[in-house]
Amino acid sequence: MRPIRGLLVRLFPSISLALAFAWLPAGAAAAEKPNLIYVLVDDLGYGDLGCYGQQRIQTPSLDKMAAEGIRFTDHYAGSTVCAPSRCVLMTGMHTGHSYVRGNQEFRPMGQLPLRPGTPTVARLLHQAGYATGLIGKWGLGGPDSTGIPNQQGFDYFFGYLCQRHAHNYYPELLFRNTERVPLAGNKVAVPREDGAGVAVERAQYSHDLCAAEAIRFVERNKGKPFFLYLALTIPHANNEAGSRGMEVPSLGPYAELDWPEPQKGHAAMITRMDADVGRLLAKLKELGIDEKTLVLFTSDNGPHREGGNDPDFNDSNGPLRGIKRDLYEGGIRVPLIARWPGKIPSAATTDHVSAFWDFLPTACELVGVEAPRDIDGISYLPTLLGNKAGQNQHEYLYWEFHGKQAVRMGKWKAVRLPPNGKVELYDLDADLGEADDVSGDYPEIAVQLKHAMDAAHVEPQQPNADPPR
Repeated sequence: MRPIRGLLVRLFPSISLALAFAWLPAGAAAAEKPNLIYVLVDDLGYGDLGCYGQQRIQTPSLDKMAAEGIRFTDHYAGSTVCAPSRCVLMTGMHTGHSYVRGNQEFRPMGQLPLRPGTPTVARLLHQAGYATGLIGKWGLGGPDSTGIPNQQGFDYFFGYLCQRHAHNYYPELLFRNTERVPLAGNKVAVPREDGAGVAVERAQYSHDLCAAEAIRFVERNKGKPFFLYLALTIPHANNEAGSRGMEVPSLGPYAELDWPEPQKGHAAMITRMDADVGRLLAKLKELGIDEKTLVLFTSDNGPHREGGNDPDFNDSNGPLRGIKRDLYEGGIRVPLIARWPGKIPSAATTDHVSAFWDFLPTACELVGVEAPRDIDGISYLPTLLGNKAGQNQHEYLYWEFHGKQAVRMGKWKAVRLPPNGKVELYDLDADLGEADDVSGDYPEIAVQLKHAMDAAHVEPQQPNADPPR
């Protein structure tokens, strides 16, 4: 059964509206709907930020954001790779129910597209009167498909439709809505027959273009409620021929360090992104909309081992086991920082267990609209506003990826891997690094979590069997 409070919110959206705007003066709610900015970065590990324990990579803006807001310690991505994680974020459905469950590639450009009329968070906010913008990487439908952002609730789009295309930080073009925007001075790498590749012209760094476009979107929409989904590609690697792996225009404070070049690039990318988040927050204050804008920051999955990057060098997964493509904690547990001056308590930390599929109902409760009834998410708005007693909890969280399955239920975490399907069991309170499989000591708990895995999986409407890139 759905929690009673959640049922009331769905049946009576005005209750949700009253909860979300309890901080406003009487009669002000209709005119003062809050803005919402969701910053999603690509392949950033749980341990890559200073506020999550990073010692060597500089992230002052995000550390300040955490000091001014709330930091989630037990937040999870939708999947362990890009496209399914983003589908979960947009639809509020975990990967046992969602349409996109892998990085299924379409040629010449794009991934498995969302179907027409999908009830995305952008569509719901657009229907509630919000200006909706996506800037950055999409990955849920290529050109001329049903999945393009402008067909899925976004008024405005600038960036990459295809995540394979997004692996190049110096592309020949980006998209503005459905139009191709050539980037003068850029040329994609083309492999030679000898495999050495060709010289690549690099003039316009796509991340910088997206960061600047986000500022312009906020400036254009400052006088009305808006939802900005800023999906930055940093610190994803570029594995294309002729690339530098961890591509960044400047190595910044890491240039003279005695580190491998990929690690300098990886750190410089994160610090560059951190500075741009700082500029975005400063712009909100400059425009006088800081106190009516909720900003959330997170990552789509755990850290990668691509483009020469070594996630162990700077302890990118912190105390966790595993990286991108794993269903151990390091592949799916991610940072979540939320900031809303005057509404979210400063320097707060929560161990509320939440995941990407909770974002859609959170956004709906925030703006006072009804969320779809068949989703898997639970709003974490009470936690954001410091109402711990009013926060509903998940019975369990569930993930699947190319035959792998995982469940978290309270302190217990189960992982089932092909081909033998043995269920591993971990006590996260005692063993956050998932080093000690205790399924033999607690067989009844292992069976309980196995039943949850079986119940959570519904066969996909279209197979997603292509191997991940």
